[in-house]
Amino acid sequence: MFTIDTRSRVPIYEQLTEKLKELIVREVMKEDEQLPSVRSLAQDLTINPNTIQKAYRELEREGYIYSIPGKGSFVSPVKNEINRERMEMLKKELERIVGEILFLGVPKDEVIKLIETMEEPERSGDDD
Repeated sequence: MFTIDTRSRVPIYEQLTEKLKELIVREVMKEDEQLPSVRSLAQDLTINPNTIQKAYRELEREGYIYSIPGKGSFVSPVKNEINRERMEMLKKELERIVGEILFLGVPKDEVIKLIETMEEPERSGDDD
């Protein structure tokens, strides 16, 4: 599924959370698809099950997944209200980052060029 960098300064649960978000956003993991069990993912990645559980709790708190007791965790259906909240949070984060880049002396047109050269993430479509 993916790998975790145990040498990274980024905590393992955050790496796991970000990688799962990416799979969900890119629609590699579909709505209502079951996530691997905590135990099996912990074995696959050779990390503590509590770390997996922490990542799953964070994803559930952010609305990316939902849990059914005794059944497991599943990818949440897309909810516009969650998307709006997440979008606002990301906009604020982007403003902070761009502000810092500009403060460090990078010209505004260079920042704009960087954004223009970025590719949109691929999304799997149902264009059968």
